[in-house]
Amino acid sequence: MTRSDRASALALVSLLGLFGAACGDDGPDPKAFREELLDPENCATCHPRHYEQWLGSMHAYAADDPVFRAFNARGQRDTDGQLGSFCVQCHAPMAVELGLTEDGLNLDEVPQHLRGVTCYYCHNVDAVEGTHNNPLRLAMDGVMRGGVDDPVRSDFHAAEHNRLQDGRDRASSDMCGSCHDIVSPAGAHMERTYVEWLDSFFADVDPATGLPPVTANQCGGCHMGPGEVGAIADVEGVPGDRTFHSHLMAGVDVAITDFPDAEQGPALREAQLAAMERVRKNVLCSSMCVRPTTEGAEVLVWLHNEAAGHSWPSGANADRRAWVELVAWGDDPAAPIYSSGLVDEGTAILDLDDPDLWIFRDRLFDADGMETHLFWEAASFEANGLAIPPELSVVADAATWVVHRYPLPEMPERLTLDVKLRPFGLDIADDLIGSGDLDPAFRSAFPTFTIEPAALEWPYVENPEDPSPPWTADHPELGSCIAPATSCRAPELRD
Repeated sequence: MTRSDRASALALVSLLGLFGAACGDDGPDPKAFREELLDPENCATCHPRHYEQWLGSMHAYAADDPVFRAFNARGQRDTDGQLGSFCVQCHAPMAVELGLTEDGLNLDEVPQHLRGVTCYYCHNVDAVEGTHNNPLRLAMDGVMRGGVDDPVRSDFHAAEHNRLQDGRDRASSDMCGSCHDIVSPAGAHMERTYVEWLDSFFADVDPATGLPPVTANQCGGCHMGPGEVGAIADVEGVPGDRTFHSHLMAGVDVAITDFPDAEQGPALREAQLAAMERVRKNVLCSSMCVRPTTEGAEVLVWLHNEAAGHSWPSGANADRRAWVELVAWGDDPAAPIYSSGLVDEGTAILDLDDPDLWIFRDRLFDADGMETHLFWEAASFEANGLAIPPELSVVADAATWVVHRYPLPEMPERLTLDVKLRPFGLDIADDLIGSGDLDPAFRSAFPTFTIEPAALEWPYVENPEDPSPPWTADHPELGSCIAPATSCRAPELRD
């Protein structure tokens, strides 16, 4: 059945009012498509926590995000409409599936419950037919699929276990990854989160059993959390020994408006930011050494992707801006003698005149080899992120540490190291504002995060009450060194 056929069928069933006939004495007919299932608010009746968390997620926000709207509007204009459904097939997949939009330019006319990545869209997938650009196939029936081995029968919908929605199964990462992996219309593999995960030890398969080993981790392991035991539906007869997983699905991107409204938006955003902070807790490791030189001093900083599960940062890396902020002080604690990556909230990091800047961002190039941030022009790319080890071993781990050197005019008295991340670069925001596609009011809404696990202050001041003191040592060649913990020492600093 084509998308237009489905849309016609949906309209016909709605007109005839046949949805009540989809449920008989023996429960819902699995083969019957029911329009009520398309509206997440109906899911909230039995799954209020799932719904509330989803409502604060980027999945719910995907089709209303001003950045998505701005890029799509400009892309459609620049390509004379040839961009088509490239953006909206991921940001409002049900609207595309039902033939309600072809290019995303009419999303304001699409019912809210069919915008974004909805409950029905994820839980009705029955096949993954590719590796990128959303190749998911929907069953378009009344069955809601999930990770529960023996789901309880519902009066509202049929239910069944499916590997694709089971966070314990490798197939679930294939489902998530196929949407979070994007190849541009011109052939640039510009978002590679799924491929990055496949290349890491988190995607390992035990050759003896064909199953993931204990060191493996699926997408949901980080982005939906470890889960908590309890009932997953407020329905009589549902066992209390199920595992409930968060549907905030926190990552890097954040809502920049009060979605879905001014009353709910702030609380949802607060929950989203808190979940994002938890996801960042175990991402990076760092080390730093300070040594005198004939010209003054040198600071060596090492960074390592400890447990992101993919490169860090990942996703739309041509839009993201991650960098190291290093500040040094001498005798005067109020006057730094050196800084790199030190920028205020309103300044684009790429506008900084900083020859020592250590930045992580992908670069896209058009067919003529010129750099572009307009993804519909991207024919090639240059990756620049912190990779995750391909295997769980000391050798592989050492290969993924990277080092950067900072020349200082004199030996400092104090140093601070922070790693910063902006999900969306202000330079790109300025370009979209300049083209008239993004409201200037949103410029101040893009946050800057500090990646706390990588933060260091040298020298460490002894504190007997510190529950987690850093590792410190004097290296005969590299100088006075510090790391957040012994496990975060750079390879050069290990015994």
